[in-house]
Amino acid sequence: MSTFVLVPGFWLGAWAWRGVVEPLRAAGHTAYPVTLTGLADRAHLAGPSVDLDTHIADVVNLITHEDLHDVVLVGHSGSGIVVTGAADRIPERIARVVYVDSGPVADGLSQFDLFPPHVQEETKAGLVDGWRHPFPSWARHEANGASLAGLGEVERAAMTARVTDHPAGAITQPLTLTGAGAALPKTLVTCSFPLEQVRAMIEARHPYFAALAGPEWDFHELPTGHWPMFSRPADTAEVLIKAA
Repeated sequence: MSTFVLVPGFWLGAWAWRGVVEPLRAAGHTAYPVTLTGLADRAHLAGPSVDLDTHIADVVNLITHEDLHDVVLVGHSGSGIVVTGAADRIPERIARVVYVDSGPVADGLSQFDLFPPHVQEETKAGLVDGWRHPFPSWARHEANGASLAGLGEVERAAMTARVTDHPAGAITQPLTLTGAGAALPKTLVTCSFPLEQVRAMIEARHPYFAALAGPEWDFHELPTGHWPMFSRPADTAEVLIKAA
């Protein structure tokens, strides 16, 4: 049986993984969904000082304080940078890093650096109090390339009722890596894009996908939108078990 630590993407908390955690535990696995500082049930800790290092420390501290080993560390969407940083800090405790419709970020870059220029401008212009990044409209998500496949009115309403503003410092602070986690086994679970398209971008040495060409990578496809924990939760659990 595997031990999963599940880190949600922007604006979400541990609650987002509920539909995935239940089948994982029912299958005999251990699952720890994470709420990062300043979000969801930890929104009272939000502030301009919350940054990427804070969120990496959230994951590292959970793993070390629970004394977890052979962890399958799962990051969705914008938390790909968080799990990359956490795996670099404590590689001896990580069995595999899984990126769900996400990917690694290189040393010295921030998540903000990966946004297209127009999204960078939208993000800066939309900050509240200079540090809170609100959840965009569904139309804006779609316009910026986030697939909404599988999200009906019920799922969208449930999400928007519980999302919280994301601390901007966690988006803009560059990642610092030592390289300690570089050789760890890694998995990409592609949802929004067909796996064939991802492989083509890897072969073309696309800047965001070139790092996925190494022998430590394997791939799984789960055709749905950008939020598979809501659109196909049971199938998300199944593909994580396969990846592990």
